[in-house]
Amino acid sequence: MRMKFNKSSQLLLASAVSLLAAGLLAACGSDTTDFVFVASSKAISSSNQNGQIDVFEINSVSGAMRQISTSPFPSGGRNPVAEAVSPDNTTLYVVNQDDDTIVQFTIGNDGKLYPQNTVNTPGAYPLAVAANGSNLFVLDTWQPLATCSTEAPCSGSIAVYPILTAAQAQLLTPSEPADTLGTAVTNPANSKTYWPLTLPSSTGDLIEPTAINVLASGAYLYVTAYDWTTKTNYIFGFSVGAGGALSALNGGVPLLAGGAFATGTCPSAYVNAPYSAGTCPSAIASATDSTTEAQYVYVTDSKNGVVHGYSVASGTGLLTALSGSPFSAGDQPSAIAVDPKYSYAYVTNAGDNNIQAYSISGGALTSIGLYAAGIQPVAIGIDPSTNHFVFTANYLGGNVSDFQMSATAGTLINTQGSPYAGSAQLTAVAAVPHGGSH
Repeated sequence: MRMKFNKSSQLLLASAVSLLAAGLLAACGSDTTDFVFVASSKAISSSNQNGQIDVFEINSVSGAMRQISTSPFPSGGRNPVAEAVSPDNTTLYVVNQDDDTIVQFTIGNDGKLYPQNTVNTPGAYPLAVAANGSNLFVLDTWQPLATCSTEAPCSGSIAVYPILTAAQAQLLTPSEPADTLGTAVTNPANSKTYWPLTLPSSTGDLIEPTAINVLASGAYLYVTAYDWTTKTNYIFGFSVGAGGALSALNGGVPLLAGGAFATGTCPSAYVNAPYSAGTCPSAIASATDSTTEAQYVYVTDSKNGVVHGYSVASGTGLLTALSGSPFSAGDQPSAIAVDPKYSYAYVTNAGDNNIQAYSISGGALTSIGLYAAGIQPVAIGIDPSTNHFVFTANYLGGNVSDFQMSATAGTLINTQGSPYAGSAQLTAVAAVPHGGSH
């Protein structure tokens, strides 16, 4: 069975995407197969509080990584926490949590980043982002309500932005480059530009979101969250309609789907958000069986040290726990990636400082082995050109671990020189192929 990874994902979660844009091909070596963009939440200096983006190139033969000569680049805001790319593979979107902004960068063919536009999210403290073919979905920790504050937090929300084509962007005044984010989509239920995360039966519960994912088909969107009022964990499901408008699945009742997350109080993602490894549902990813077209959703539970697996019902998007789920992981699993070409999944265990590899059969996960990473890995990605290299952003280590993956066994070995030095407090990763539209 071959799996296709949904190119969206979470704390992330790493994006497997393509590259095309300005820049000189000669600026990079002919052996470069991918560029990897690693966000750093650490302020560059006391006078410049913006985060930054380290840009690495991957050697197609050895998998060895090195930063391009002009790296790092300013993230355009404070505390970048998530990244995604446009459907035409020319643009990187960076979410800056402390400024409530999304910054659009054109990706040069040499891996360089060129800032274009900045958009403010409707809510506060955005923490995750996902993209399908035509929309960008942003998860905000708080709704945009005047009553929300650090002392009186409120529930989270989702915002949807259309990703404009070149022709659509040219019609703007003044004209903008392709992949500019359009005006946030209006929720017809409240005439606002956001969808609140609320329970139909308990609208006053404090719901704290933790991760977001959209299926590769673009049909369904899922959000993991923690209910502080009842100390319960949820998966909210939405169908994605025309223009990106969302409709709650299951009458808005969360999709527990038989998966028992940790009970009791989970450490809050408001503290050091979203990297507090104790948050129960910590990351989400989805995959599609390329033979049967069956779809699966995986959620890491960092409190219990497991991965919950679900099958997605065709036509409804409802979730059913897979046989054998939850699947054992390590201490404080923080991120998950599924290989888009081979039947393997990889989970970072932030408490153990390692990666756990799994084979996939019928959606079920079987552990292959454990592989040492840097200190507190919080994001993971797989190279989009060859699908043979796996890399992690190590938050406390300030470096990137890089591995070669066996296509026949799914096992990992360190590439020469790994881990590679990066900036302080690395938070998210995204990768693009060098010079083409993979």
